[in-house]
Formats: sequence, C-alpha cells, structure tokens
Amino acid sequence: MTNRVFGITGWKNSGKTTLAVKLVAELVQRGWNVSTIKHAHHDFDIDKEGTDSYRHRKAGAGEVAIVSDRRWALMHELKAEQEPALSDILKRFSPCDLILVEGYKREAHKKIETRRLEGRSAERLTVNDPTIVAVASDHALADETVPVFDLDDVAGLADLIEHETGLRA
Repeated sequence: MTNRVFGITGWKNSGKTTLAVKLVAELVQRGWNVSTIKHAHHDFDIDKEGTDSYRHRKAGAGEVAIVSDRRWALMHELKAEQEPALSDILKRFSPCDLILVEGYKREAHKKIETRRLEGRSAERLTVNDPTIVAVASDHALADETVPVFDLDDVAGLADLIEHETGLRA
C-alpha cells in the first residue's frame, strides 16, 4: 500500500501548524487514519536533558528507540549525514490513509499554501509552484490562480484534501 501524501506549506508564522492540527482532527473525526511529518528548519530536540534516552544519544548512540506500552519513538542522529529526503522519511511510515506533511515547500506533492497578514513574508508561493492546489488565508486575496479558502474553513479544506488525494471521489 502506498500512503497518500498531501502538504501544508507557507512562510514562518503563516498558520501552518495550527491548520495542520485542525485538519488532522477533522480528518480523523471523518474516519481516516492520518499520520504527519513536520519539517523543522533548526536544531530541534524532542528529548530532554537528563532523561535516559538523552544520555544514550549524548554518549554517542546513532539511534535511540524509546518504547513503552503506549508508544514508541526512534531518534536518529545525522552526525555527518545529510538531512534525509522526504521520500526516505515517507518509506519509514506504517500504512495509513494519509500522511499530512507540514513544510517541505520545494517537494513535488500537492499542497495548500497558508497565508496570514502577520506571516514572515507576503511572497506568494503559488507563483512558482504548480503543486499548490489551494491557498488558506486570513485575509482577502486578489489575482490568485488557485481556489482561496478562509484559514478557518477546516471542513472545506478537508473536503479538498479528500478530493485531491482520492480519499473521496
């Protein structure tokens, strides 16, 4: 089974994460099994100093798995490796109905672009990216070549994702 992939992209502070969270909740409520990928542009850490797994990583372990009866996580230190391609990360996912990808502006999957007046940039990504199939914005937009949704129209955007990914005809 090949997982369906759909993205949310936009500049910093454009509402990507808020929209992603709302869309996951909406799509799961509709009965879909949804997984997510969040691209970070900085040195992030999901592990806290002092925990056993943090100590394992700091001691030099290349991969550390944390496993309990409720969840598991695998951390991989890149060290001298390049950041993996989105396609490599997608291969690691278990089968699901949809993988919602936040970020990855330059990848070839279909996406919604988010825009907010308070966003870092007003530059339109739709101008040079034919994979953007809609814009979700908190303000009126003129001269857009793709459908424009209100940033809070979660049901309408979920309908669009279901249609674009083939989850619904």
